[in-house]
Amino acid sequence: MILRAEESTGDMYSSIDNVVEKLEKQIIKHKTKLEKQVREGAIKFAEVPRYDFEEDEINIKKVKRFSLKPMNVEEAVLQMELLGHDFFVFKNAETDDVNVVYKRNDGAYGLIEPEF
Repeated sequence: MILRAEESTGDMYSSIDNVVEKLEKQIIKHKTKLEKQVREGAIKFAEVPRYDFEEDEINIKKVKRFSLKPMNVEEAVLQMELLGHDFFVFKNAETDDVNVVYKRNDGAYGLIEPEF
């Protein structure tokens, strides 16, 4: 389920408050609708399997090692595209940190930077 709201005023904070109110109303409306469907038996909940992962159950099949070449973000995106991958790990030449560029579902690119 996706909820959307939009508000435009002269004050950013009042716009945010108005959008929050709209979203709260949508959530309450949807919750009430779901509760009614559950009461009427229209929705039946299936048993959800529970998984208890223990450390010894983790089975790493392959370990890949590679050197991180310092490059800027644009070079990293180009490398990712040339390799045909959805993400690319690189050492950012400007910050000297390890970053990840990735391709988003909408076709745009994203950048993950560490925060220490």
